[in-house]
Amino acid sequence: MSWLSDLYKLQKQELKKDIEPSLVNAIFRMYDRFPRIGLKERIGQQDMSLDIADAYINGRNAMIEAGVGIGKSFAYLIPSLLINQIARQPIIIATSSIQLSEQIHKDLRFIGSRLGFTSVRSVVGKGMGQYACRYRAADLLQPDDLSSPLSTIAQRIVNYDVDERADIKGGVSDAVWSNVCVNDCKFERCHYKSTCSFYEMRAKINANASDMDFIIVNQDLLIRDLIKKKEGTKGLITERPALIVIDEAHNLEAKVRDARTLEFTYRRTCRMLDDTLQILFKQSADTDLMPQFKFLKRCVGHIFKQVEADLLQTAKQDNDRIKVSEITGIPLKRGAQVLKEFNLSLSVLTSKHEREIDNIFEAINGLIDLFDVLAGVEDNYLIWASNTQREATISICPKGISQFLRYSLFNGKTSVILTSATMCQSAETLEEQYAYLTESLGYWGDYMERQASLFDYDNHTMMYIAKDIPYYNHQNKVGYLEAAYKEMLRLCNLTDGRTLVLFSAKEDMKYIHNKLKSEKLAWAVHVQREGSSQDGVIAEFRGSKGVLLSTGVFWEGVNIEGSDLSQLIIFRLPFPVPSDPVYEYKASLAKDPLKDVFVPDMLLRLRQGTGRLIRSETDLGVLSILDSRLSVAAKKDYRDKVLGSLPFKKVTEDFRVLEKFVKEKGIQLSEK
Repeated sequence: MSWLSDLYKLQKQELKKDIEPSLVNAIFRMYDRFPRIGLKERIGQQDMSLDIADAYINGRNAMIEAGVGIGKSFAYLIPSLLINQIARQPIIIATSSIQLSEQIHKDLRFIGSRLGFTSVRSVVGKGMGQYACRYRAADLLQPDDLSSPLSTIAQRIVNYDVDERADIKGGVSDAVWSNVCVNDCKFERCHYKSTCSFYEMRAKINANASDMDFIIVNQDLLIRDLIKKKEGTKGLITERPALIVIDEAHNLEAKVRDARTLEFTYRRTCRMLDDTLQILFKQSADTDLMPQFKFLKRCVGHIFKQVEADLLQTAKQDNDRIKVSEITGIPLKRGAQVLKEFNLSLSVLTSKHEREIDNIFEAINGLIDLFDVLAGVEDNYLIWASNTQREATISICPKGISQFLRYSLFNGKTSVILTSATMCQSAETLEEQYAYLTESLGYWGDYMERQASLFDYDNHTMMYIAKDIPYYNHQNKVGYLEAAYKEMLRLCNLTDGRTLVLFSAKEDMKYIHNKLKSEKLAWAVHVQREGSSQDGVIAEFRGSKGVLLSTGVFWEGVNIEGSDLSQLIIFRLPFPVPSDPVYEYKASLAKDPLKDVFVPDMLLRLRQGTGRLIRSETDLGVLSILDSRLSVAAKKDYRDKVLGSLPFKKVTEDFRVLEKFVKEKGIQLSEK
């Protein structure tokens, strides 16, 4: 297309302002082509594209809430394709899930080819835990035992039948997969590197700026890249992107905290110390290293012995986060000093295994932080212990992440676009609406007008609040679950199945699933599977038009259009756990923790969850909330804020009113 060639010539311009008329005109011309390529222009989509172009031209960051149905992926892909054409630098798109990354990659291929971009070079980058490791799998193979799940998976990996976790139909448990996924990669030293999908991916996302057009990664990978560059080590992603787009940006704070949380187990820590000794000894042959490493291992053993005792005494469940009691009897400060000396030695090494040294250098830095936190000389970290995968784990996490993002991401070097369907709270001004995320992320930049959903919630939906279910608390947990279970059965029967139930706690989901097993039901019951892909269970749910019990990833990114999903049940308002170390710390800084922390955080997740119900202009359905804290009688201050943040305007607490609505819409519910 000649006009694309003309746009490419604009890369010679010195000032971005010079390209503004041509870039804006190109966006309009692209949308003019929509009818000819079978696409419908949507209100808000074009405005969002223009907002992104404006942010790029002016070198500014932008926050944009894009409601369900406006087609936000096309809205940012269109200006991104043009910006890439002009700048000849890659566009980085970061998402919060593998499923969304792959969908964006499909959308890029579709819209790019339809609009005349015939050679868009792109790569999808995932975390190392999603890739199979042939080195580890081969090491696990036992010729006399090929019947166990682990041996079967290992054999398939060695036979090149499995490259990624997603290749395993029906999924695989975390416990099995953790033994064969990429963990401590050997990179250049691994003799499987030429056939390794992980190694190939890492090479592509870190290619020269001129060699790749679009790099689509999960937010975790982007954050790891920012951390590495901040620490002065080699980054994971190319150095010079033209634009960074972060989709599902409401997850960014949690993703940054997860990425900056360092986890230590006894086995992993000892293995890392052994690897460090091996590298340093090869370089220096210094026999004085041996007693120093023995000293460090004794310190680590003492720490974990005490933590295991704490867990045995305090933790009730594997995922409980408990406080670590004071570590006594070992010279923690001396241990930290020895580790610092090792890192000084590592920092001056030159080797063809630079990436391996970088990884060990980073791991030693983490262990130094742990020793400093335990010794009380570092107070900028939160610390807790848990039983992760039945192994005592110590975790440390920086108290604040806003400064890190402000200087590593929102620093003005590259325009950053934050977008999601759920970024705002109820408030008068744009700045106030975006305030919770702004403060949490350390964001600075522009706030763009919210692009509202196009769907007719007024006529197509009703929200039902179950007012008679007792409040959930630990003392009355069983009473709440039993009452909520009875109400859930009544609601699922009302819509003849076709219901997605979202739980905020796995324990609640397991309890309800076990009870349903003993019932004679008119509809099939499905439950979320462990693993990275949920496509199989969603297909089964759609085929049976039954009831699907879910948690975690199902709160967002799930797209079930049509009558297969006619009801969404929120089992409990998704408030964060008050005793969680992160929220306990955030609450300690707030004037009103409920108003300033817990309700805004809950609303972000609730809005995501309720967005699963209506996925097209013709969809109809019922949103049911089995949490009487939202009822009129509960007189909670946040009721109006919750109702004002959701698009459902027909709200009832009367089951008979709900029945009438379902009957009135019954033909459409079954035939839409």
